[in-house]
Amino acid sequence: MILEVVIILLAVLNGGWMIFDGCHVIKKGKYFGPPTPGSWSKVVARFGINPFSLGPLFVALGLLWFISSIGVVFGMSWGWLSLLATSIATLWYIKIGTVISIITLLLLVIFKSNLGYV
Repeated sequence: MILEVVIILLAVLNGGWMIFDGCHVIKKGKYFGPPTPGSWSKVVARFGINPFSLGPLFVALGLLWFISSIGVVFGMSWGWLSLLATSIATLWYIKIGTVISIITLLLLVIFKSNLGYV
């Protein structure tokens, strides 16, 4: 039970922030906070991607955090792999997103059988 609560909490923190920040950049043309986005924006800019065009991606990843974590908590067959993939896909979100993704990945791998996945 504690493990499931921690997974939901991590998903709400990371996914909730991504949804909020994604909606904010879609509506206002900038991310919440300082005018220049975090370190992750430098990474995506190197690939020629405008960081301010990624609002829909943030919203989608945030929703995936919610859906995947619910899948894990309810023991859905797709839940574990979905949250694993979502965590990996969010590793680029440098600083807090990376930390939450790494913690989630570790929990998924270490406690896979405790979560009901073999």
